[in-house]
Amino acid sequence: MNTEVTIHPKLQHYGLITSNLDAMINWYGKVLGMAVNRRTDLPEAARNRAPFSAFAFISNDEVHHRIVFFEVPALVDDPDKSRHARLQHVAFECRTLDDLLGTYVRLKSLGIVPLWGADHGLGISLYYADPDQNVIELNINNYGYGDEWTATEHMRTSPPGMTYFDPEKMLAARKAGASPWNLHQRAIAGELTPTTPPDPRVHF
Repeated sequence: MNTEVTIHPKLQHYGLITSNLDAMINWYGKVLGMAVNRRTDLPEAARNRAPFSAFAFISNDEVHHRIVFFEVPALVDDPDKSRHARLQHVAFECRTLDDLLGTYVRLKSLGIVPLWGADHGLGISLYYADPDQNVIELNINNYGYGDEWTATEHMRTSPPGMTYFDPEKMLAARKAGASPWNLHQRAIAGELTPTTPPDPRVHF
């Protein structure tokens, strides 16, 4: 038993409280391919003893659940949410730029559009808001899926920076034959900038 050295447990799942259980399950299914592995609606008698009325465990891989939703019907929206301490966003990694752009096209056809797109140098990201206005990031590693050492070195040695890009411009350039690395370079150079840049204070 190790009692002296810090171990490094991996993030397994996180929990969200919601009053929109069905909408959240539906959205995460569409956006991330999350399936319900268990859903339980508490009987009326038990609702007086529990702080929630239902829960659902969802996952998009072999792990039993990556997210658990707890439904609390009496919740109200917080108009000052952006001024309170909270979880800012959660990120999910795609394998390739084509996976990311293909997801953008698929979700757009379903009426789900990103809040903004950004190239952070080490990766390209699209940010979405779920039905409860939690921010979900879909991203890729610009150095290739699984090349975390190079991305980490980039973070350690390169000046911080972020350039917004228009997903439609990046999609058109990719369809025209631009490589993922070329698109990264063009995004950083400002060639794919949106006509109306997003306000970073919104949804932060």
